[in-house]
Amino acid sequence: MEQYTVTGMSCAACSARVEKAVSKVPGVTACSVSLLTNSMGVEGTASSQEIIAAVENAGYGAAEKGGEKKSSAVGAAEAEDLLKDRETPVLKRRLFTSIGFLAVLMYISMGHMMWGWPVPAVLAGNHVAMGLIQMILAAIVMIINQKFFISGFKSLWHRAPNMDTLVALGSGASFVYSTYALFAMTDVQMRGDMAGVMNYMHEFYFESAAMILTLITVGKMLEARSKGKTTDALKSLMKLAPKTATILSDGVETEVSIEQVKKGDIFVVRPGENIPVDGIVLEGSSAVNEAALTGESIPVDKAEGDRVSAATVNQSGFIRCEATRVGEDTTLSQIIQMVSDAAATKAPIAKVADRVSGVFVPVVITIAVLTIIVWLAAGQGIGFALARGISVLVISCPCALGLATPVAIMVGNGMGAKNGIMFKTAVSLEEAGKMQVVALDKTGTITSGEPRVTDMIPAEGIDEKELLRMACALERKSEHPLARAVLERAKDLQMPEAEVSDFRALPGNGLSAVFEGAALCGGSLKFIRTQAEVTESVRIQAERLAEEGKTPLFFARDGKLIGMIAVADVMKEDSPQAIRELQNMGIHVVMLTGDNERTAKAIGKQAGVDEVIAGVLPDGKESVIRELKVRGKVAMVGDGINDAPALTRADIGIAIGAGTDIAIDAADVVLMKSRLSDVPAAIRLSRATLKNIHENLFWAFIYNIIGIPLAAGLWYPVFGLKLNPMFGAAAMSLSSFCVVSNALRLNFFNMRNGAKDKKIKTKNHGNPKEAHVENDKEEKNMEKIMNIEGMMCGHCEARVKKCLENLPEVKEAVVSHEKGTAVVELNGEISDEVLKKTVEDQDYTVTGIQ
Repeated sequence: MEQYTVTGMSCAACSARVEKAVSKVPGVTACSVSLLTNSMGVEGTASSQEIIAAVENAGYGAAEKGGEKKSSAVGAAEAEDLLKDRETPVLKRRLFTSIGFLAVLMYISMGHMMWGWPVPAVLAGNHVAMGLIQMILAAIVMIINQKFFISGFKSLWHRAPNMDTLVALGSGASFVYSTYALFAMTDVQMRGDMAGVMNYMHEFYFESAAMILTLITVGKMLEARSKGKTTDALKSLMKLAPKTATILSDGVETEVSIEQVKKGDIFVVRPGENIPVDGIVLEGSSAVNEAALTGESIPVDKAEGDRVSAATVNQSGFIRCEATRVGEDTTLSQIIQMVSDAAATKAPIAKVADRVSGVFVPVVITIAVLTIIVWLAAGQGIGFALARGISVLVISCPCALGLATPVAIMVGNGMGAKNGIMFKTAVSLEEAGKMQVVALDKTGTITSGEPRVTDMIPAEGIDEKELLRMACALERKSEHPLARAVLERAKDLQMPEAEVSDFRALPGNGLSAVFEGAALCGGSLKFIRTQAEVTESVRIQAERLAEEGKTPLFFARDGKLIGMIAVADVMKEDSPQAIRELQNMGIHVVMLTGDNERTAKAIGKQAGVDEVIAGVLPDGKESVIRELKVRGKVAMVGDGINDAPALTRADIGIAIGAGTDIAIDAADVVLMKSRLSDVPAAIRLSRATLKNIHENLFWAFIYNIIGIPLAAGLWYPVFGLKLNPMFGAAAMSLSSFCVVSNALRLNFFNMRNGAKDKKIKTKNHGNPKEAHVENDKEEKNMEKIMNIEGMMCGHCEARVKKCLENLPEVKEAVVSHEKGTAVVELNGEISDEVLKKTVEDQDYTVTGIQ
């Protein structure tokens, strides 16, 4: 998506006009204009010259953002400059100057005429002179605020009237009619008609002409200040970009500007300094504060081989690193780009407001003209009719409609960025809260992705330390992930390294070597049984560990079992709680894994997921997601290369930040902290943002629905209610400010608090095997254990499993020929006789059902 800066826009009608003009350019496939950031994103093959020309022909200005790739510091500085609040200082000067002249005007027009406040003797009783002074003061205020007239009439000339057009017409009509009344007053005064003079004195609307402009300027200033706060999160990210780096070249340290750092350069970072670019630690260790990127306040330990990111703070040791990502490729720059892109895109809900904004101003002008005509036809004076028409013009506010969605998106996206949750587009921020099914990859998402030693069971006469010493010596030359887990445990206990000789790896079985003159071997139960005797109690312990999702490794020395070490991919601490929070939201949680069914069920049970889909090949996750989408909107959470197709296929793809670049590129949402608890937090933030948008749109629509009829005098014949144009201008000036202020309330939203989570309903397509979530209760499954005789092998297991799972009431059957059991999970009522007959029809004997 090519990014452009657009100038000259003042309201939602302007952004709608620009978007419509650019969308008509041949080759443009998508266009999104943000009034909030004065930016435009364009997709397609059209040239930048054609796009800029289309914007200029619509009456606005445009320029390309960026161009060549720059350093993160330069790019951030440019982007920060674009977001700098230039409006507020200008509006503040205009406002204070306008108030000075307006105060004098109001003193004469209302203070003297209504309450008898004193005026200089030369003016006392000289109504023409007072009228002239009012005209001059109003003209000065109009010149101070000439931007409304320039923008308003320019857009009218291009047949694309905007909010400034309404203000200019309202103020201009008041001034022109008052000037006519002033000249008419001079005529009746020449004829000595003092009653006529007083009548025309009451027809002056000079104070309204000036007051309208001043009040709208007040609203514009409040709106500008509030809009500035919506981009605070983005601006604070940009300020983090380091400006210099200390490069090490030929043993000499040199401080250079950040744009001079190239990939492969060696840089050093001392305690207290910011890390300048992304890199890998070559030497040294430290604790690094990554709160700027992840929102996590606890420092992360870094040692040789670990990755470090730009803008994080080295808190303790001296480290030497190699630059791996510089300029716009750094993590910080990518985060800034993500937040900026999200602000430049539009949420689907904004389309309604955009369609209304596109025709809003012409419709309001038409209503104002009709209002004047109707009141004149009803016999009212031109002053009364004109006041009603001007009120319609100045109370109508397309800005409130146009800002309702983008300000909430910007604040919500900024909140996510501060907490390490990156939404790539406005669409992903809106849609995340609508998810009904969340599919979780097991390894690296629910679990840490790194096997750890969980249990050590030495044989009689052997202590744990001795078992680990021998196991570590044997595993040291192995490249298997489970071997690394054993070595990590030895490293944690600071055990000395030991060497073996005659090492051999036996694929599919285990390892063997000579250690301290003894034959040492290790591996699976099947392999160890060929090398040493394994008692029944050890076998039962091994089965128990396997049922818990752990992999038991057996070790023997000189033909005698010395013990067993269990290794498992341990679950992340926050995973079970995160899954419970998702379920409390009414979301069906599915775990996808390539593990065998037994291990998968064990992990799934620990995690508390609703459904486990095991044995999924890397290329099969995408088809599983396609099937899950039948149940409703699906979010996929993953971290690996093989998750990319599934992330793309899902309605929303969520990438764990520590995962691969391919997974992150394919995702719609990126969790920088790599914590599963950020998934429910992201969904909560999405729901809160969408709720805020609904509130904004409601008040924007209801304001205009109530305000325009009141301003037109619809209720005057019934209740005697009429609206002074000045009060209409005040209401208009506050409407946008209120919408933006409401969006800013999102800054106080606690996305970690699930106390107010509401459940959503997922689809049920009549298949009893498909789990679904109700609003007020969750489906409960029953379980029965069948004792079966006659099963001799894995083929028998498969046969029994198949016949049981063919029954509609059976959700799943876990069959073991070793135990002689079948654990049957039911999702409906079924008699024991039916279960028994089903199995015995396959020539097996059922001895009992529990």
